[in-house]
Amino acid sequence: MERRKLIGIGAGVAVLPGWWALRQVADGAPGGWRTDTAPLERAFPLLGPLTDARWVTSRDNDDRSVPSPELVISGLARLAPGKLAELTAARAFVSEAPANDFSSWFEKPLKGEGPENPEWIRSHELDRDDSGHSTDLWFDRRSDTVRFRALNPYG
Repeated sequence: MERRKLIGIGAGVAVLPGWWALRQVADGAPGGWRTDTAPLERAFPLLGPLTDARWVTSRDNDDRSVPSPELVISGLARLAPGKLAELTAARAFVSEAPANDFSSWFEKPLKGEGPENPEWIRSHELDRDDSGHSTDLWFDRRSDTVRFRALNPYG
């Protein structure tokens, strides 16, 4: 009887990695990132509807023994045509690139992702948030891509 239990446990442990991989594909995360735009549109309403996204959170695949109490979202999204022109016409922007290439532990799936030869610009006015949330947004003029990193974007 003891041997059967061990074989059953071993089979279950062998099946778990396959189940996890299938779940990731079913969730639309072939690269280890999320692709749904609705949560980003709620977090960044001024960006309007987004046409594409690749993003991660500090709570995704958290192998640490103590999970993070704060939620950080980070990634890339594509703005609707004309949206960047609308934003730049209404606010002051400066040339400024992100300080790193997705260097945090949870951002690993995004490392090396992003537009080729980006011309990053930033509006510190868009980064300000009176509700105490911390948001950083960089926009690529060439591809209408926004790179974002936000701490507790939903409150």
